[in-house]
Amino acid sequence: MRLLVSPRNRAEAVEAVQGGADIIDVKNPDEGSLGANYPWVISEIQGVVPAAREVSAAVGDFPYLPGTASLAARGAASLGVNYVKIGLYGAKNFSQGLDIASSVVKSVRGCNTDAKVVVAGYADYELIDSISPKDVLRASVKAGADVYMLDTALKDGRNLFDHLSCGDLAGLAGVAHERGLLVAVGGSLDGADVKAILDAGIDILGVRGAVCSRGDRVDGSIRRERVAALKELIENTG
Repeated sequence: MRLLVSPRNRAEAVEAVQGGADIIDVKNPDEGSLGANYPWVISEIQGVVPAAREVSAAVGDFPYLPGTASLAARGAASLGVNYVKIGLYGAKNFSQGLDIASSVVKSVRGCNTDAKVVVAGYADYELIDSISPKDVLRASVKAGADVYMLDTALKDGRNLFDHLSCGDLAGLAGVAHERGLLVAVGGSLDGADVKAILDAGIDILGVRGAVCSRGDRVDGSIRRERVAALKELIENTG
């Protein structure tokens, strides 16, 4: 399982790289769970990430605006990132989720054939009136995305497993793998959740708060020693 760490700026990216993160995921936590950062910040961060590591860029927890989503995704893909990640926040049904996901995949493929598309849903979907993890998976498969992700929209002290059981997560991951997708998870997860995540067969664990000072994803800053400790825990957990 690879460790994805989400810095908001160049200094945090250096900390994440030095701590051993496998994927550097550029986001802006002030704008939400998958908040988009500025193009120039993405470029600055790319400049400190070694060639052997990968860079991901979140483009937002999107409302049902497939045209806007496709344009945002094209912008991120044009910067040469390895992953473009979008959340189907505003999709109210499967058809809308598929519309957004398909538009983003088409846009990215037309610009950067090496970039992978990450389609994210929310385990707390009922609280935000969004579509279910199963429908997000269906949309991801039908749209031709590369990675299926589950996160939480609300950062309210609860984490992914407060909304989704380990068994349900493993079931979704199994279907995604059968369809050829990688599976990523986020949602206020930390070291205490590593074994359950590994047992579910997850490919990528995404964190921010767990590796920030004071465990604070918004006001804290990424610290390399926290990244290194989590990376070591992942490697040593069977």
